[in-house]
Amino acid sequence: MEVYIGLGSNLGDRAGWLRRAVEGVSAHWGPPRRWSRCYETEAWGMPPGTPAFLNQVVLWEVDGGRTGVREALAMLGEVERRAGRERPSEPTPHPNPTYLNRTLDCDLLLWGDEQWHLPDLIVPHPRLTQRRFVLAPLAELVPHQVVPGDGRTVATCLACCPDLHPVTPWTPPSTP
Repeated sequence: MEVYIGLGSNLGDRAGWLRRAVEGVSAHWGPPRRWSRCYETEAWGMPPGTPAFLNQVVLWEVDGGRTGVREALAMLGEVERRAGRERPSEPTPHPNPTYLNRTLDCDLLLWGDEQWHLPDLIVPHPRLTQRRFVLAPLAELVPHQVVPGDGRTVATCLACCPDLHPVTPWTPPSTP
């Protein structure tokens, strides 16, 4: 089964955090089959001046009979924790407390062509079709993939995306 994971970071060595996420997930699922370029985006839904994010989508092939979505969610949470991801236990003063700076964010975007509606997890990711920073790297990998429950292809969702924030392919800075 093809599983697409969205990765993002806006703190510290952003590219390094994405690499470490791939290594952490690969320790469980083996090496990824494909991955998008990294894209840089402004901090969507966050105050002006917030550091920009690097985002990437990575594809793994998993045995859906042996690996379940709950296990995947727990594993992704552990990868985030090992990267120093902190989730506030108390309300924050930010107008949208789910949008905070982070070393690493690992989102389960697609689980094959399946839909899951669990108390702590919805797949496809519930805001997938509203986020250009996820759709651009996903469209690089699978533009003709139909988004389960939506019926449109990833490319169509990207073309119709209400989020108009720029998503720019990122090139690592050259060293002197």
